[in-house]
Amino acid sequence: MGIFKRIKTITTSSINGLLDKAEDPIAMLNEYLREMEQELNKAQFAISKQLFAENKQAALIAQTKEYIGQRTRQAESALQKGDEAAAKLAIQEKINLEQQHSLYNQQLDAIKEQTIVLQDKFSELQNTLNELKQKKTVLASRANVAKNAKQIQNITVSFGADNILQGVTRMEEKILYLEAEVQAGGYTMTPLNGVDNTVSEEAIAVELNKLKGEKEAI
Repeated sequence: MGIFKRIKTITTSSINGLLDKAEDPIAMLNEYLREMEQELNKAQFAISKQLFAENKQAALIAQTKEYIGQRTRQAESALQKGDEAAAKLAIQEKINLEQQHSLYNQQLDAIKEQTIVLQDKFSELQNTLNELKQKKTVLASRANVAKNAKQIQNITVSFGADNILQGVTRMEEKILYLEAEVQAGGYTMTPLNGVDNTVSEEAIAVELNKLKGEKEAI
């Protein structure tokens, strides 16, 4: 994946999309920044080479122009001496140098155009890097908030809050049941103070006969 495609992805995708891909958003953003800085360094190095080529070409043009002047002076000197053959040779070299001079100027124009393209690309990369740094700050903040929220969510789940609440509900129901048993026990004949209140049939018959005897005596 190229750097520009990655930049497009990071600038158009939300932080949730990165989380879904199981990537560390902050680490990925830092990686994109490093790659962008590397691209800037490459562009800067290319511009340096281009400017060196410009200077070299300009020096070649200046040198060729100097040679043209020399051949012109040689032709004039040869004519003054009456040496027409030497004058023609100097003029021929002068014409060749003028043609080279014209070609070198054309090449210099092309080199300058390439330099402008590289400088524009460098400015574009620099602007993109600045935008990416700003976006990284925002996305990193959002990522931290999302991570903290997720961590809290995981802690809540690990605590088993739902299970705890269900357990409390069960205990409450159990207590209600025990309280109901206690209330129901109030209507049951139970021994008082540990004394057994059970009366035998024989004792009842004795007391009944005793009452009958007392009544007959009256």
